[in-house]
Amino acid sequence: MPTDQIDFSKELPLVFAEFHRINNVNLRNQFYKELDRHTPKLITLFRDKATKTGKIAEQLAKLMRISDLQEQPDVNMRRALVLYALPVYLREDASKFFRTCNSADGPDLTETPVALLTVVTDDTADAALFSPESISIVVEDEILVSGPTNLADSFLLLFGYVYALDLQYPKNLELTFTFIQKVVMCLEDNKPLKGRLLTLKTDLFNV
Repeated sequence: MPTDQIDFSKELPLVFAEFHRINNVNLRNQFYKELDRHTPKLITLFRDKATKTGKIAEQLAKLMRISDLQEQPDVNMRRALVLYALPVYLREDASKFFRTCNSADGPDLTETPVALLTVVTDDTADAALFSPESISIVVEDEILVSGPTNLADSFLLLFGYVYALDLQYPKNLELTFTFIQKVVMCLEDNKPLKGRLLTLKTDLFNV
């Protein structure tokens, strides 16, 4: 690990503490409680959309196929599926946020303000989305933290960094991060939800 890279295990409680100081919310507990509560309905919505026609449906269908092929699906894989599929469903481009690289190659992180970098191997690139070699948090073109191979934990820590370091949401993922903020973390900013996000929230809470 490079000397200027932060130790994940030591950084995690610090980020959680700072997030709690800012929002008076337990980041880990709130994130997983609400994400897990909404996951079944979200996956149902994603699967339904995947049966339609068009580019969005094709992308969702591909994620569903990869997820379904996992030998031992568990809660972490379902969380990862939701986090990967959410921006697709909201018609946002996550290609500059969910970055991948081969373990033998150094990634080009130029113009990468905020991202999650997943290390994969050539022969398992698709499957490794759910069981990667490692996941790193990238801030301002640099790998800040290399943490667990659990996408949800890495996303959680990055979301905490956004608040702790006063970062902007990724430019192309404003709806996705706003969903995490308002629906998952229940953090309001008194701004109305935009069309696609409002529709998703309505569908999600429509019993």
